[in-house]
Amino acid sequence: MQSIRLDEHRIKEEPFYLPTGEEVLIAETAHRRGLPLLLKGPTGCGKTRFMQYLAWKLKLPLVTVSCHDDLSTSDLVGRYLIRSGEAVWNDGPLTLAVRAGAICYLDEIVEARKDTTVVIHPLADDRRELPIEKRGELLIAPESFMLTVSYNPGYQSVLKDLKTSTRQRFVALAFNYPSPEQETTIVEKESGMQGALAQSLVKLANMTRALKDSGLAEGASTRLLIQAGKLMAEGIAPRTACRVAVCEALTDDPELLEALAEMVSSLF
Repeated sequence: MQSIRLDEHRIKEEPFYLPTGEEVLIAETAHRRGLPLLLKGPTGCGKTRFMQYLAWKLKLPLVTVSCHDDLSTSDLVGRYLIRSGEAVWNDGPLTLAVRAGAICYLDEIVEARKDTTVVIHPLADDRRELPIEKRGELLIAPESFMLTVSYNPGYQSVLKDLKTSTRQRFVALAFNYPSPEQETTIVEKESGMQGALAQSLVKLANMTRALKDSGLAEGASTRLLIQAGKLMAEGIAPRTACRVAVCEALTDDPELLEALAEMVSSLF
């Protein structure tokens, strides 16, 4: 049953990923030496795509967990479920990844409750073990297993930050938006739209990112540019594509929307 479930987590085709530094080399080295990874960077800058590429390169299943406020230890480790009148143990995604020697990726780890994240501590140091208290079982992670977490420092607060005792267990990779040239290449490749329109989308993104000190929580991500490009590639007018895929996705504030609309008009 586990092998069937893990087939769903295998990356069968090479994902497009454009390295911006030594992140691939560092991640491969960390995996080889049994070190966990922490990815930090703004929304939509390529952290998840990087993990997909790394899993493909290492030929390992990628078990991804989107963390949230209600995520419990049982959600990660597992729980007993009643089936046909019997209590049957069901592995959680973290346990499944450890048993199979896969990569477990906890996306936006700061969104999870602090009491939940403590469960990863023994996996993220030289013990590399996962206690399953409800079963009285102690799993030792095989060499191929890798623990990776991510978060967005832009949303950090006193209440939503990694505990020092957690973050100091990880090798940390800082991600940011690519250079304009690289981002243009990514938008072209992912959206199917070529040339000046892709360049203009990247210019728009950098203009929105400059508004962070003017009330905009975060500028346009590479992901939003790709979505706008896909609409344009299907014949949607550039200004309309930018409005629905970028501007309206960034804010509901009328003044900021007006400022964003002016930016779009200046470029398209």
